Amino acid sequence: MSYSFGNKLSMHVFGESHGEVVGVVVEGFPPGIGIDEPLIQGELDKRRPGVGRLVTPREESDRVSIMTGVLNGKSTGAPVTMMIRNTNAISKDYEGFRERPRPGHADLAAQIKYGGHHDIRGSGAFSGRMTAAFVMAGALARHILSSRGIGVTAHITQIGDIVAKERKGFVDGSPIKCMDPSAAERMEEEISKAISEGDSLGSKIECIIENMPIGIGEPMFDSVESIIAHGMYSIPAVKAVSFGAGFEMSRMRGSEANDEYTYDNGKVTTLTNNNGGILGGMSNGMPIVFHVAIKPTPSISKVQKTVDLEKRDNAEIRIKGRHDPCIGVRAVTVVENMAAFCIADLLLRCEDGRT
Repeated sequence: MSYSFGNKLSMHVFGESHGEVVGVVVEGFPPGIGIDEPLIQGELDKRRPGVGRLVTPREESDRVSIMTGVLNGKSTGAPVTMMIRNTNAISKDYEGFRERPRPGHADLAAQIKYGGHHDIRGSGAFSGRMTAAFVMAGALARHILSSRGIGVTAHITQIGDIVAKERKGFVDGSPIKCMDPSAAERMEEEISKAISEGDSLGSKIECIIENMPIGIGEPMFDSVESIIAHGMYSIPAVKAVSFGAGFEMSRMRGSEANDEYTYDNGKVTTLTNNNGGILGGMSNGMPIVFHVAIKPTPSISKVQKTVDLEKRDNAEIRIKGRHDPCIGVRAVTVVENMAAFCIADLLLRCEDGRT
């Protein structure tokens, strides 16, 4: 199967979790841009499984192969094809899920939609492993952003009930991508506790896009929010996306929510950023800030209720295999790179319209 996203800059994702490869074709990438392959590999390494006790123990090297669209270290203008190979799949752990669908997974809906012909191994095209393609495409898009001085960073702000309250910087050696050292330590403890109980945890991620020029994005259907939200909801396990103050806006008065203007060293800026750097669907020069909520990993080792489709009766299921106890830990890199891809697409749309 192949899945597409984007307009001026588009990605086409192919492969399955337990198939031969996971790959992406990026179309619309400008020619003549120097491609830093170690940068792409570095982003993949951040989401790679098997690194640390708080992520799935499935070990994959995830070495990127750039197959087309790059010659002598520069983009050619042709579609850029990148892929990684799957080498450590254990497909037997997924036997029986056609008859007994897993709670929280796409098993039942896919069974009906594809008539039972979908790839159930490792959840196939519905697996979080497919987000490696998003990371490759986003890392490529970062080359467009870096030439314009635009930065994209993301970090964990909540895992379970533990909320980060400070921003002191990332903790060296910590697997939790959280800027509050005290909260990060408690988050690790909470994940360890969930592991011991055969359970999993949800999380919240904040993403910040800095140095955006004013006026990027189109009103209504191609707004900055529309494009980013589309990209974020394409990430498995994302269940909510909010911009700026988000749902807190519903508690505010206009006098609180409005971001008032001021001059700062001759530059127009705002005193607050409740709108998350976006007004009228366009960037307003302030940092674009949004948050995503990641649901708990549905694959847990606790016994859960399900149905037996063959016997047409109620049943129970205990899920085996190797799974992340908290998806958010590795999703930070996915959110960052999907955001980078969305912004690059918006920039190219705008620049194309001005030529």
